[in-house]
Amino acid sequence: MTRNESHPPMQRRRLLLSAGGLAAVASLAGCDRLLPARFNGVDITGANYAQDFRLTDADGRERTLADFKGKAVMMFFGFTQCPDVCPTALVRAAEIKKLLGADGERLQVIFVTVDPERDSPVVLKAYTQAFDPSFIGLYGDMQRTSQTAKDFKVFYRKVPTGSSYTMDHSAFSYVFDPKGKIRIVLRHEQSAQECADDLHRILQA
Repeated sequence: MTRNESHPPMQRRRLLLSAGGLAAVASLAGCDRLLPARFNGVDITGANYAQDFRLTDADGRERTLADFKGKAVMMFFGFTQCPDVCPTALVRAAEIKKLLGADGERLQVIFVTVDPERDSPVVLKAYTQAFDPSFIGLYGDMQRTSQTAKDFKVFYRKVPTGSSYTMDHSAFSYVFDPKGKIRIVLRHEQSAQECADDLHRILQA
């Protein structure tokens, strides 16, 4: 990640940690990756992690990856009180959907909260739909959240801030193809156009 001095120290640590996490994700994919030039993001086709999830949406329905078969799924982990990384990622996701044109209807954006203590179903729904009505927020209890993060090799931790707290967390997005197979990790610093190009390749494959 590019270090940006406009970020306070905690947020710089988050971006740096997410960069390290992304390097680990890429290395774990190893020789399973396709040719590097195929995508702007990190190709993790064939990886043995980030295979599925079982979480609850804002309407109380349990969701798994199978619910979105036939669509590309872009999945981001964050929290609704995030000051910049999460809203930036979701604004970009909305722009990606527009850039895809008609293919945008075949993209499902999923926001998974790493702060289920504060991100109630009502809060999650209002937050995700503020960026696009089709975006879905998912949550689990503390144990399910922790297990899902481990399954996806996502980092997060609670950071005290006076009488409250914030969350450090990874800042990349996972992309699944319409068959439900994990394909790409999108870096936080990628442009919407670069991401849309990757999604277009996956949707047209």
